[in-house]
Amino acid sequence: MEIRAETGDITLSAADAIVVNLFEGVTSPGGATGAVDRALDGAISRLIAQGDIRGKSGEITVVHTLGKIPSPRVVVAGLGRQQEFDVDAIRNLSANVVRALRRPGVKTVASIVHGAGIAGLPAAACAQAIAEGSLLGSYRFTTYKSAKEEENGEVETVVLLENNPSKAAEIVPAVARGVVMARATNLQRDLANEPANHLTPSALAGRARQVAEAAGLEFEALERADMERKGMGSLLSVAKGSAQPPKLLRIAYRGRTGGDGYDLALVGKGITFDTGGISIKPAAGMDAMKADMTGAAAVIAAMEGIAVLKPALNVVGIAPCTENMPGSAATRPGDVVTAMNGTTIEILNTDAEGRLVLADAVCWARELGAKRVVDIATLTGAVTTALGDVCYGIMTNNGELAAKVEAAAAAAGEKTWRLPMFKEYDELVKSDVADIKNTGTGNRGAGTIVGAKFIERFVGDTPWVHMDIAGVDIGDKDRGWVTKGATGYGVRSLINLALHLAE
Repeated sequence: MEIRAETGDITLSAADAIVVNLFEGVTSPGGATGAVDRALDGAISRLIAQGDIRGKSGEITVVHTLGKIPSPRVVVAGLGRQQEFDVDAIRNLSANVVRALRRPGVKTVASIVHGAGIAGLPAAACAQAIAEGSLLGSYRFTTYKSAKEEENGEVETVVLLENNPSKAAEIVPAVARGVVMARATNLQRDLANEPANHLTPSALAGRARQVAEAAGLEFEALERADMERKGMGSLLSVAKGSAQPPKLLRIAYRGRTGGDGYDLALVGKGITFDTGGISIKPAAGMDAMKADMTGAAAVIAAMEGIAVLKPALNVVGIAPCTENMPGSAATRPGDVVTAMNGTTIEILNTDAEGRLVLADAVCWARELGAKRVVDIATLTGAVTTALGDVCYGIMTNNGELAAKVEAAAAAAGEKTWRLPMFKEYDELVKSDVADIKNTGTGNRGAGTIVGAKFIERFVGDTPWVHMDIAGVDIGDKDRGWVTKGATGYGVRSLINLALHLAE
């Protein structure tokens, strides 16, 4: 899909559909909606009076123009209550509109910049949200469909029209930024939706290499022997049960001159399929474990977006990738392994594997000179119990960095909730036979915090934030910018974080 901004009058557009809007409770439309209404001899006003258009959030009404204006269709999108309207609503509205217009006859869409008129929101932020929402809402994973759905078309072009030339010039770069953000998110969705037999650790490494080379980024993939030399026994303990070789990926962006190391390390869990290992999972729902590499996919995609937007800082993306299988050589409950930093780990549950691969990945990030570390992972089922599919959990050893992550997520339309990391929780990862254990046996409480407390042992005093996205990584239906299947959570938050830190 192409998205661009132009100077122009929405009533004169010959697009297959033009999009205007209406707040709930408005009986006499103004602005661009009013101009279109007048051009249609009051058709929109009549539909409002008849109760067919109410302006409620999520309401989409298609009005056929019957030749009264160049475009054959007008879409009136409900904005909901004005006092509740914000940029997030624009992103969701744009996604819903593009989905509603999936039909063979609609290839081009022209839209006003929702929110930049009577709502008084910044035009650039509104334009970026429309670009993001349109691309995110149009996403579908059809790689393995042998027959495409003929009854549905796809919108090919969205043009944002603005009458004011100076305001139009302002929204052009905002649209471009929104396109970069959304395309990176859709890359993560593509990777996370891939079946595990097609996206092995080696295949994921190959895809990451392609992304890095296309974006002009540094790329490195450590092999099993490299990890053994570095003493990464924690990560390798997860890989032992699989016939697929593990990979530890590094993608680096350098946006400033001078100084060593990296201003930010993004670390993403890359379990390309998770059976639970010897502590095997129940069969029901195990197919979703192909997406246990969503954190790694988010990091790879975020690095692509960062490379395009070019913030003035150095960023490294690290993705520990392996399967977690119950092969004959698999790690057993009760085994003790040693991580890269010398910490010994008693493995009590092989299904708590994400924290094991992240431990060595975080150690490597610190060895590479990372000044801040943010990890993202589908780490615990407990976070879904605590927060559902509305938001994801954040845990940290540094309130200042956590606040920046929260602000970056909010700008992306992603909700977060910070969970406590009180020192009393340290007791839950103490082991009787090693330095720490990988799960709090005998205590089913605070499961998400236990996972974070484990990772915290490997970050030292480096400012660190842990993002547990296990509750939001997969959607069961289309909902605003979120699509069924892999949702793309975390990508735009990580890109925003890099941009904010550079500022």
